Amino acid sequence: MTPLLLSALNYPNFSQEELHKISKENFRSQKRILDYQKTIKKIKKLPKQRQLQELNFYLNGLQPQYDAITNKEEDVWATPKEFLTVGCGDCEDYAIIKYYSLIQVGFDEKKLFLTIVQDKYTSGYHMVLSYFQTPKSSPLVLDNLSFRILPLAKRVDLKPLLFFNSTGVYKLKNNELIKTAPSYKRFSELQKKIEKNL
Repeated sequence: MTPLLLSALNYPNFSQEELHKISKENFRSQKRILDYQKTIKKIKKLPKQRQLQELNFYLNGLQPQYDAITNKEEDVWATPKEFLTVGCGDCEDYAIIKYYSLIQVGFDEKKLFLTIVQDKYTSGYHMVLSYFQTPKSSPLVLDNLSFRILPLAKRVDLKPLLFFNSTGVYKLKNNELIKTAPSYKRFSELQKKIEKNL
């Protein structure tokens, strides 16, 4: 078990002091965090497939917002604690909180990958979370723009570019993940913040 996985099992978590401070600044933020914690406890009791569906549906219900609006700069990756406190985020923020939330409810981190894709119709870039049930199966895609969870093979609108998690960076070739780098810089930076429980 990697250090990241050990810390991720109970992440994101908030101390009573943090919740008290947050409630004084924004009561809605505290309510959102408590609701998330309650929802995670409920989801832990469900079968794996239901866990995916319920978590994707719940987190997609949080308000999307572009980084240029929330952070006044583009492409800022929020930690799950930051995302829950603010209550909205960009596609990266949704993929990241789904990644850590699924680890928390018992999913194998090695089967979960943050995935950079390109929209085939708009040529725009997007991030989703991929879950490989088996090494050579088409991964299930958890997308903040869709409440449906479909295999990547059926997401004809998406072209996968990179898959990454704490084990490294991969490309998909002939339905097999090929490792191309030991780490993804932006994700490593995010991990360091999370290790500090930020």
